[in-house]
Amino acid sequence: MNTNYKFIISRVGKEYTQQKKRKPYNKYIVLYRSLKICIHNREIPHNWLLPSTRLLASELKMSRTTINKAFELLQLEKIIIAKPGSGSRVNYDPATEIQNNSEPILDCHENYPQISEKGISYLSNLVLLNRPHTNNLAFRPGLPPLDVFPAYQWKKLMDGYWRYVKSSGLSYSNSTGIIDLKKSIQNYLNVSRNIKCNHRQIVVVSGSLQSLYLISNSLINPKDSVVVENPLFPNVHSVFKSSQANLIPIDIDNEGLDIKKLEMVPKAKIIHVTPSNHYPLGVKMSLKRRQEILQWASKNSALVIENDYENEIANATESIPSIYSLDTQDRTIYIGTFNRLLHPSIRLGYMILPKYLVATVSAIQEHSHRFVSPSIQVVMNQFIDKNYLYKHIKTSLLMARKRHDLFVSIFNEKCKTMQLQKKPFSSFHLLAFFKNKISTDKEQLIIQKLKQHKISVFSLRKCYVGHAQKQGLILGYSSVRPAVLKRKLDLLIKVLNKEL
Repeated sequence: MNTNYKFIISRVGKEYTQQKKRKPYNKYIVLYRSLKICIHNREIPHNWLLPSTRLLASELKMSRTTINKAFELLQLEKIIIAKPGSGSRVNYDPATEIQNNSEPILDCHENYPQISEKGISYLSNLVLLNRPHTNNLAFRPGLPPLDVFPAYQWKKLMDGYWRYVKSSGLSYSNSTGIIDLKKSIQNYLNVSRNIKCNHRQIVVVSGSLQSLYLISNSLINPKDSVVVENPLFPNVHSVFKSSQANLIPIDIDNEGLDIKKLEMVPKAKIIHVTPSNHYPLGVKMSLKRRQEILQWASKNSALVIENDYENEIANATESIPSIYSLDTQDRTIYIGTFNRLLHPSIRLGYMILPKYLVATVSAIQEHSHRFVSPSIQVVMNQFIDKNYLYKHIKTSLLMARKRHDLFVSIFNEKCKTMQLQKKPFSSFHLLAFFKNKISTDKEQLIIQKLKQHKISVFSLRKCYVGHAQKQGLILGYSSVRPAVLKRKLDLLIKVLNKEL
C-alpha cells in the first residue's frame, strides 16, 4: 500500500469515527461526509488517486456497497471523478471553488441544522435517475420524433393566447389544472382508451415523475411496501426508494408482471405497472393478467398505479382495455404524459386519481409545485380541441416506424457483438443485448466512449432492482433524422465492435 493510501485511510477513518458520534446517519452517509470534509480541508489534495473500494472496505471494515454508495454521492457533486479501469481521483480544487460553484456543497461544519432524513434519502438516490443533461439526440431513449412537432401551429396558438389574455388570466391558477384542459383530457382518454372518469379526478402535472412524487408523498410512510416490475424505470425506483418505501421487485414474464410471484407478497400498499408497453422490455400485459392484478389489489386493499407508457404507439394496431377501465372499485391511479408524445420541454402530464385521494394530492401540490403554467395548459387544450394532437400522433408514428426499420436493418447487418431484441415496432426505443457477458466497468467504458461521439444510451443493468438478469443497452432512435441516424449508428457499431 503506497504512502498516500495509508494517509487517506488513516485520516478518513479518524474523521469517520468523529462524524459517526455526532450524526448517526447510515454508514455510507457518514463515510461520504468524512471523505468530503477531508477533501474540502485539502487533507486529500486535488487530483490524488483514491484507494480502491475493495481496499477501503477491507481497511475500514465496511462492505463495498457502503463504499460505492459514498463514492456515488461524491461523483454526483463532481468532488471525485471515476474513470473505468483508472480508479477515482479527487476533482475538488479550492483555488477554483468560486469560479466553479455550480454544484451545491453541503455543510461540513457543526453550526448548520442537520439535513432531514428524507432530504438525505432523495440526495442519495439521485444516482438512480436517468438524467442526461445533454443536447445529444442520438440515441437517447424516451424521445419522440422531435423534428415533426408542428411548432408553427403551437406558436400560432401561443401567440393567440397572449394576444387575447385577460389580466385575470395572469393571476394564480387552480393547482390541479384549468377545467377546460381537464375536460379535453377526459374526452381524449374516453375516445382513445375507453376511460370513463370525472374531470375533477384529473390532476395536471409537469410529467410522470411529478405524479409519482405526489402519490408517494400522499400514501407512503417509511417501510411501507410498494410492488414494482423488475426491471423498471430507474426514475420510478428512485422516487419510491427516496420515499423510504420497501420495494418488492417482481419479475416480468411473457404476459407482464409474474402473478404467481405477486401472490406470494404478504402485504403492499401500492403496485406500479406499465401494462401497455413495459419499460424497458416492451412486454404488453395480457387482459387476463390485468384482471388478476386488480383482484390482487382488491384482496390486499392496495392501489394500482397504471403508468400507461407509450400507449399511443403500443396500442396503434391492437388495443387491450386499460386497467383503469376494468377497475370497478376506484383503486387505480392512471398516469399519462404529453412529454413523450410532443417533446420533453413542454413539461405537461396528467393523472386520474381515486376520488378519495384528490383532496390530499391537491393539498400537496398547492404546497409544492403549485400549478403548471396556465398559458401551456390553454394552448394544449386548443391543440387537442383542434385535432392537432391526433394528427401529430399519426405523423409521429409513421416517421418513427420508418426510422425504426432503418435502424434495425443497419444494426442487424453491421453489428457483430450485440443483438437487437426481436419484437415488432411498438416503442420509441430498442433494446440490444450483449452477445457475451461483460463487466459493469466495461459497460460504463462503452457508454463513456459513445458520449465522446455525442451518442447517449442507457444501461439495461441500471433498470434492475438488485441483481441484473440481463445485460444490454437501451437505444432511442425516433428523434434522429435518417441521414444523422446512419452516421451515428455507424459510429455506435464501430465502438461496439472494437470494445467487445
